[in-house]
Amino acid sequence: MIQTGFPTGGPTLGDVGERAVIRSIVEATPSAINGDDAAVLYWSSPNSRVVATTDMLVEGRHFRPDVTTPRRVGRKAIVQNFADVEAMGARPVAALLSLSAPKNLPVAVVEELAHGIGEEVEKYAAELVGGDVTSGDSLVMSVTAIGSLGGNRPALTLTGARSGQNLVAHGRIGYSAAGLALLESGRKIPEEFAPLVDAYQAPEITPGSGVIARSAGATSMTDNSDGMLHDLTLLAVRSGVQLDMDSAAVAPDDVLRQAGDFLGHDPWQWVCEGGEDHTLLGTLNADAPVGFRTIGTVSRPGPGDQPGVTIDGRAPHYGGGWESFA
Repeated sequence: MIQTGFPTGGPTLGDVGERAVIRSIVEATPSAINGDDAAVLYWSSPNSRVVATTDMLVEGRHFRPDVTTPRRVGRKAIVQNFADVEAMGARPVAALLSLSAPKNLPVAVVEELAHGIGEEVEKYAAELVGGDVTSGDSLVMSVTAIGSLGGNRPALTLTGARSGQNLVAHGRIGYSAAGLALLESGRKIPEEFAPLVDAYQAPEITPGSGVIARSAGATSMTDNSDGMLHDLTLLAVRSGVQLDMDSAAVAPDDVLRQAGDFLGHDPWQWVCEGGEDHTLLGTLNADAPVGFRTIGTVSRPGPGDQPGVTIDGRAPHYGGGWESFA
């Protein structure tokens, strides 16, 4: 069943105060190292480096209460940050949460957010280890993710793609954008489109996929957060290469095509421009590792050409993506 909406009744943050709000978060996401001035992390690998990233979700900009639920916003906040850690070939180990919210926000909203965070970090054997709360005009979440990059192999950077490699992907492409389009359509959404709605409200990647790719010899990686072509173009430019995708490997599947027919929309636009799938996109010299699939090739740009992305050797019909200040 497709669920949307935020709780509206019960005690508010202003009613219970800061300590009670923090207590509700900690109870939903318990950690033995949370609660002091700072958390002390213990690395499982002696030969490891720290990976850190942070991202925000702003009400009305990154999520709307009428098209999702607090629990799913919490899950999404973790996935979008942990995906960045995975894209470096590292393992997420901890998260920090900063929360700004109006005083009249029901406590139940924060509790549900925290439960969603707890559900997602548990999948990675990670923990929420601290954070901060304050009052503000709207609901804003900032998550900082911390990861461990073990071994001597280089991290999977945007500059590591090389000519002759394969372009590989882990995860669905275009599902999140299609799910948002369905939710914003105002139409009753058929149950067969639930996977698309799920992909928007709470995208998923398989924990450890970035580590697997790095172990298999991947040299570059990013995640589809701002749009597949947008993110791959950045990787191509930073690496100075040409990425050519196989249209058959990235074509809209049956569910996307049916949703396109339902909304009267070209599903290829969701595939090319839609973000927030957090699909891992990388390059390596070998075949696609477990959980990945080959979607294209890497080559040197031709004489006079600039680094970029093509599909079947031609410029894509779509090329937009998410822009924070558009």
